[in-house]
Amino acid sequence: MSRKSNHTGLKIVLILLMLVLIAATAFVIKLSLDLAHQPVETRPQTSVTQPVPQTTEAAPEPPAPTETTLPEPEKVIATATISAQGDLLMHKPIFDSRSIVAKSDGSYDFSSIFKYFAETVQSYDYAVANLETTFGGDDFPYQGNPAFNCPDPFLTSVVDAGYDMLLTANNHSYDTRMPGIARTLETVRAAGLGTIGTRLTEEEPRYAIAEVNGIRIGMICYTYSSGLSDDGRPRLNGAGAMENPELANWFHNSNPEKLYTEVEQILAQMEEEGIDASMLFIHWGNEYELTENAHQNRQAQALCDLGIDVIVGGHPHVVQPVELLTATDDPDHQTICVYSLGNAVSNQRHGNIPACPTPHTEDGILFEITFEKYSDGEVYIQWADILPTWVNLHRDNGGNEYNMIPLDMEEKDQWQEKFGFNDEALRKAGASWDRTMDIVGDGLTAIQDHLTQEKADREQYYLDLVNQG
Repeated sequence: MSRKSNHTGLKIVLILLMLVLIAATAFVIKLSLDLAHQPVETRPQTSVTQPVPQTTEAAPEPPAPTETTLPEPEKVIATATISAQGDLLMHKPIFDSRSIVAKSDGSYDFSSIFKYFAETVQSYDYAVANLETTFGGDDFPYQGNPAFNCPDPFLTSVVDAGYDMLLTANNHSYDTRMPGIARTLETVRAAGLGTIGTRLTEEEPRYAIAEVNGIRIGMICYTYSSGLSDDGRPRLNGAGAMENPELANWFHNSNPEKLYTEVEQILAQMEEEGIDASMLFIHWGNEYELTENAHQNRQAQALCDLGIDVIVGGHPHVVQPVELLTATDDPDHQTICVYSLGNAVSNQRHGNIPACPTPHTEDGILFEITFEKYSDGEVYIQWADILPTWVNLHRDNGGNEYNMIPLDMEEKDQWQEKFGFNDEALRKAGASWDRTMDIVGDGLTAIQDHLTQEKADREQYYLDLVNQG
């Protein structure tokens, strides 16, 4: 085979390939031109989409937040502070002293007894004291022990000093017999003072309700009986059996159930009348003993269990301890108990009472108790305190003078000038304060600590009610 034939075939193949390549290129160019002239709608879509803007109305402004004002917690809307003092024990040497029988006609003026004390009494909302005498009038001798009967002008000075109520149930209530009980009540009431413990008729209530600054305090007063007659009538102060015993509130230690039953009934009656708190004044215990006896302990606990809020005792003529009691079946109920207030004024002096060789009969306490009412109507004991007192017997203008002295330790540096003390009187006043606080100090601290904690808990409770609401 010659070389020329091979070259001719290769050329033919190359020419055919070039023609195919030219035709393919022309086809591609034509296709591109056709696509460029197609309408937009026929163009293929890509997989990426763009958001289409939409026209919407403007969203409204959100409302402004409303301010929430919490209600105020319950608050105190009223307070009432009651003071209580012990025995106004009118011995004959007192109203025979030159400072009392001051006028040439023999008339009486007892104001010297209270001249340093009236301002203190008047500082309280309501003041109570035990009347340890009777106003039996001229039908009976004016005397002290054993059958007390005091001239009426003493009552004028009691009123002027600022007292509001006198306790008339004690072991000397019957010293001028039934006429004396009646005349004492009539005289005291005519002077504008309240009475409690004895009554003129059986129809009168055995209690009193003192409304002080809108707070209603139910008050009860009882005395022990020194003995019983064969027919069960009480003997007071060893005298004959009482003619009309139903006109006095009394009990005998041999039958304390009489006391408890009557107090329970009285409490129910007072609660029906809407009292907010209760106080019971009681004549009990042993004279000249510096601590309470077993009868007092048992009776105080039983009265606490009945629901009495405050117990104020007297009769021993000396100060006795104070105590916070808790009800046996109700740990939420406490009772403040003062076992004995001691003497407010008397002639019982150091050295003239064989049964009491110490000066404790010269001492007394003014007990104060404060109730507070909240805006929800609830009433609580807010505070309790004690002001020691002392009777200063001294010579004045050639005669004796008896002054009740308030021993406020915060003013001790003023005592000498304020009360006209000599150095010996100042020493005795300080010793009196010490004696009294030795007896009541621990119990008073316990009571005040308890009341302070209760107040804090109460305020927190009221605050929590608001926050939880």
